[in-house]
Amino acid sequence: MKFVLIIVSLLSLNLIYSQNVVGEWKTIDDDSGVAKSIVEIYKEDGQLFGKVKRILREDKRDVRCTQCEGKRKNKKVEGMVILRNFTKEDDEFTDGTITDPENGKTYDAKIWLNEDDPNTLMVRGYISFLYRTQEWKRVED
Repeated sequence: MKFVLIIVSLLSLNLIYSQNVVGEWKTIDDDSGVAKSIVEIYKEDGQLFGKVKRILREDKRDVRCTQCEGKRKNKKVEGMVILRNFTKEDDEFTDGTITDPENGKTYDAKIWLNEDDPNTLMVRGYISFLYRTQEWKRVED
Protein backbone atom coordinates (compact mmCIF):
# COMPACT_ATOMS: atom_id res chain seq x y z
CA MET A 1 0.00 0.00 0.00
CA LYS A 2 2.86 2.40 0.84
CA PHE A 3 4.37 1.70 -2.57
CA VAL A 4 1.12 2.71 -4.31
CA LEU A 5 0.94 5.94 -2.28
CA ILE A 6 4.53 6.79 -3.17
CA ILE A 7 3.88 6.21 -6.89
CA VAL A 8 0.67 8.30 -6.81
CA SER A 9 2.51 11.10 -4.96
CA LEU A 10 5.37 11.11 -7.45
CA LEU A 11 2.98 11.16 -10.41
CA SER A 12 1.03 14.02 -8.82
CA LEU A 13 4.20 16.03 -8.27
CA ASN A 14 5.25 15.43 -11.87
CA LEU A 15 1.82 16.57 -13.12
CA ILE A 16 1.95 19.71 -10.97
CA TYR A 17 5.50 20.44 -12.13
CA SER A 18 4.66 19.85 -15.78
CA GLN A 19 1.68 22.25 -15.63
CA ASN A 20 3.81 25.02 -14.14
CA VAL A 21 5.27 27.61 -16.51
CA VAL A 22 7.69 28.93 -13.87
CA GLY A 23 11.22 27.77 -14.62
CA GLU A 24 13.74 27.83 -17.42
CA TRP A 25 12.78 27.63 -21.09
CA LYS A 26 14.94 27.27 -24.20
CA THR A 27 13.97 29.68 -26.98
CA ILE A 28 14.22 28.39 -30.54
CA ASP A 29 15.04 30.45 -33.65
CA ASP A 30 12.01 30.50 -35.98
CA ASP A 31 14.08 30.20 -39.16
CA SER A 32 16.95 27.85 -38.28
CA GLY A 33 15.38 25.81 -35.46
CA VAL A 34 18.54 26.35 -33.40
CA ALA A 35 18.27 27.08 -29.66
CA LYS A 36 19.08 30.75 -28.97
CA SER A 37 18.72 31.45 -25.28
CA ILE A 38 17.45 30.35 -21.90
CA VAL A 39 14.62 32.46 -20.49
CA GLU A 40 13.81 32.17 -16.80
CA ILE A 41 10.12 32.69 -16.03
CA TYR A 42 9.36 33.71 -12.46
CA LYS A 43 6.51 35.05 -10.33
CA GLU A 44 6.62 38.48 -8.76
CA ASP A 45 3.68 40.09 -6.95
CA GLY A 46 1.24 37.57 -8.43
CA GLN A 47 2.33 38.16 -12.03
CA LEU A 48 4.73 36.31 -14.33
CA PHE A 49 7.90 37.80 -15.75
CA GLY A 50 10.68 36.33 -17.83
CA LYS A 51 14.29 37.37 -18.30
CA VAL A 52 16.99 36.20 -20.65
CA LYS A 53 19.15 34.19 -18.28
CA ARG A 54 21.71 33.11 -20.86
CA ILE A 55 22.39 33.55 -24.55
CA LEU A 56 23.60 30.22 -25.86
CA ARG A 57 25.91 31.45 -28.63
CA GLU A 58 29.17 32.61 -27.08
CA ASP A 59 29.70 35.27 -29.77
CA LYS A 60 26.26 36.84 -29.01
CA ARG A 61 26.58 37.13 -25.21
CA ASP A 62 27.45 40.83 -25.27
CA VAL A 63 24.76 41.82 -27.79
CA ARG A 64 22.77 44.91 -26.81
CA CYS A 65 19.24 45.98 -27.65
CA THR A 66 20.17 48.92 -29.84
CA GLN A 67 16.65 49.32 -31.23
CA CYS A 68 14.91 49.21 -27.84
CA GLU A 69 13.45 52.40 -26.43
CA GLY A 70 13.44 53.86 -22.94
CA LYS A 71 15.30 52.08 -20.14
CA ARG A 72 16.16 49.11 -22.35
CA LYS A 73 17.98 51.19 -24.99
CA ASN A 74 21.51 49.79 -25.52
CA LYS A 75 21.17 47.40 -22.54
CA LYS A 76 22.61 43.89 -22.74
CA VAL A 77 20.04 41.35 -23.88
CA GLU A 78 21.45 38.76 -21.48
CA GLY A 79 19.75 39.60 -18.17
CA MET A 80 16.98 41.67 -19.80
CA VAL A 81 13.37 41.16 -18.70
CA ILE A 82 11.49 40.43 -21.94
CA LEU A 83 8.21 39.02 -20.54
CA ARG A 84 6.20 41.33 -18.26
CA ASN A 85 2.98 41.44 -16.25
CA PHE A 86 1.27 38.18 -17.21
CA THR A 87 -1.76 37.16 -15.16
CA LYS A 88 -3.36 33.72 -15.00
CA GLU A 89 -6.64 33.27 -16.84
CA ASP A 90 -7.84 29.65 -16.92
CA ASP A 91 -5.01 27.62 -18.52
CA GLU A 92 -3.25 30.65 -20.03
CA PHE A 93 -1.29 33.64 -18.83
CA THR A 94 -2.56 36.76 -20.56
CA ASP A 95 -2.44 40.56 -20.55
CA GLY A 96 1.35 40.58 -20.64
CA THR A 97 3.92 41.94 -23.04
CA ILE A 98 6.96 40.49 -24.77
CA THR A 99 9.91 42.47 -26.08
CA ASP A 100 11.78 41.18 -29.12
CA PRO A 101 15.39 42.25 -28.50
CA GLU A 102 16.23 41.79 -32.18
CA ASN A 103 13.95 44.62 -33.32
CA GLY A 104 13.35 46.41 -30.01
CA LYS A 105 9.56 46.17 -30.34
CA THR A 106 7.18 45.25 -27.54
CA TYR A 107 4.02 43.29 -28.29
CA ASP A 108 0.94 42.27 -26.32
CA ALA A 109 1.33 38.59 -25.49
CA LYS A 110 -0.01 35.47 -23.88
CA ILE A 111 1.62 32.18 -22.95
CA TRP A 112 0.31 28.69 -22.27
CA LEU A 113 1.51 25.12 -22.08
CA ASN A 114 0.99 22.95 -25.14
CA GLU A 115 -1.87 20.60 -24.25
CA ASP A 116 -0.11 17.63 -25.90
CA ASP A 117 3.33 18.35 -24.43
CA PRO A 118 3.52 20.19 -21.09
CA ASN A 119 7.26 20.65 -21.67
CA THR A 120 6.50 22.99 -24.57
CA LEU A 121 5.52 26.57 -23.82
CA MET A 122 3.52 28.41 -26.44
CA VAL A 123 4.49 32.10 -26.59
CA ARG A 124 2.31 34.37 -28.71
CA GLY A 125 3.02 38.03 -29.42
CA TYR A 126 0.41 40.00 -31.28
CA ILE A 127 -0.76 43.33 -32.63
CA SER A 128 -4.50 43.45 -33.16
CA PHE A 129 -5.41 40.27 -35.07
CA LEU A 130 -1.86 39.63 -36.39
CA TYR A 131 0.27 37.31 -34.29
CA ARG A 132 3.29 35.03 -34.21
CA THR A 133 3.57 32.01 -31.94
CA GLN A 134 6.82 30.39 -30.86
CA GLU A 135 7.43 27.12 -29.07
CA TRP A 136 9.88 27.19 -26.19
CA LYS A 137 11.17 23.95 -24.64
CA ARG A 138 11.44 23.33 -20.91
CA VAL A 139 15.03 23.04 -19.65
CA GLU A 140 15.26 19.77 -17.75
CA ASP A 141 17.52 19.53 -14.72
